[in-house]
Amino acid sequence: MRVLGVDPGLTRCGVAVVEGSRSPMLLHVSVVRTDADLDTPRRLVTIEAELDALMERWLPDVVAVERVFAQNNLNTVIGTAQAAGTAMMVGARRGIPVAEHTPSEIKAAITGSGRADKAQITTMVTRILSLDAPPRPADAADAAALAICHLWRGATKNRITEAVAARGRQRPDLEARAQEIAERQRRAVSQARAKATASTNARTGIRKPASRGRTTT
Repeated sequence: MRVLGVDPGLTRCGVAVVEGSRSPMLLHVSVVRTDADLDTPRRLVTIEAELDALMERWLPDVVAVERVFAQNNLNTVIGTAQAAGTAMMVGARRGIPVAEHTPSEIKAAITGSGRADKAQITTMVTRILSLDAPPRPADAADAAALAICHLWRGATKNRITEAVAARGRQRPDLEARAQEIAERQRRAVSQARAKATASTNARTGIRKPASRGRTTT
């Protein structure tokens, strides 16, 4: 599986492409930067164009985006959310599945602790990817961590989702089969009762009265 991880940000948007499973390999890492002097729409257009070009080049199987949580700086979280939405839109437009992972989920997947700091994450990313030097800046390392997180956790989620979906597809067939068996059992019971009644009537000499036709005057 090839995952394009996006650490969203309006000023710096980290991007990493990682491929593999238990021993992932880093294919690309970079940071999309936008000019703070530009208005927000133009900055988002820059992010959109850069991400679209990267998806065109690397053809990821999945786009993983960090889920945005509220922070003290409202302007920062709004810009981050806008960048995240842009990344999801670009992936969806290309028909690529998009997944979100929380910061604590990413930290736990990479370091084993949901409270790890950036230095610990960077150290583990460098070790996991067998890099000579850590990805710089921190946004790039975060994007790589996000991609690794999805490779390790997303694959399990995907298998569970597929299994549930498969069971869901099978359930109507099972229900129809159960209804068919129940109907056969009802018919068998009805026939057995009819035979038992007929046998009893035959032994006791009871006959079913013949139907009488209507008389007319």
